[in-house]
Amino acid sequence: MRKLKKTNFARQLRRNQTSAEELLWQELRGRRCGGYKFRRQVPKDKFVVDFLCESQKLIVEVDGPTHESREDYDAERTAMLNQMGYQVLRVGNEDCYDDLNATVDHIWQTLENAKP
Repeated sequence: MRKLKKTNFARQLRRNQTSAEELLWQELRGRRCGGYKFRRQVPKDKFVVDFLCESQKLIVEVDGPTHESREDYDAERTAMLNQMGYQVLRVGNEDCYDDLNATVDHIWQTLENAKP
C-alpha cells in the first residue's frame, strides 16, 4: 500500500512539474542528453527524485523556492541517496532559466564521469 501511495504521488508530481523541471525535462527526455535514459519523478526508497539516470546512478534535483531554509533536510536526503549508491546533482531553477545549455552540459559531463 505504501508503494502505491508513493507511485501515485510521483504521478501527481509529473502532472504538476515546475516550469524549471519542464524546461530541463525537454532536454533530458528521449535520450537527448548524450544518449542517456532519464526518468522523471521516480520513487526511490522513501523519496521521489526529480530525474534519474539509473545506468549511471545519477539523480538530478531541481531546487527552487521550496528548498529555501530546507538545507538540512536536503543534505540528509542527499546523504541517504548517496548511501544507496546514487550521486546527487543539484541544480537551481535559475540554472534552468538563465543558461539551460550550460546546465545540460554540466549534467552530461557528470554522466560521463559517473562510475556506475
